Amino acid sequence: QVQLVESGGGLVQAGGSLRLSCAASGRTFSMYSMGWFRQVPGKEREFVAAISWRGGSTYYADSVKGRFTVSRDNAKNMVYLQMNSLKPEDTAVYYCAADPIGEGSTVVAEYYYWGQGTQVTVSS
Repeated sequence: QVQLVESGGGLVQAGGSLRLSCAASGRTFSMYSMGWFRQVPGKEREFVAAISWRGGSTYYADSVKGRFTVSRDNAKNMVYLQMNSLKPEDTAVYYCAADPIGEGSTVVAEYYYWGQGTQVTVSS
């Protein structure tokens, strides 16, 4: 079992930066690939970024490639999402999620555990 808690969301102007953190509990955290997803009201949850369990492979949605960076620190049971050059369309609730099987899936249904989400609002 893994419990996830996101933090770091907030209000930022377009062009600014935020760093989201995801704290994980559970001794097997280092064996899970981790993903970041986001959701706005009325729309489906969408993939943002993922990182393999060792951190050697990362994956990004085209909409954030070159602006967002996912990383992890297995010694601290932490996953991060550094978001730069933020745009108003990045406004959403951001969720971290854990996948015990894959290497960094883009598919919501393949993630077993989810955090409660953190709101990111980018003003124009």
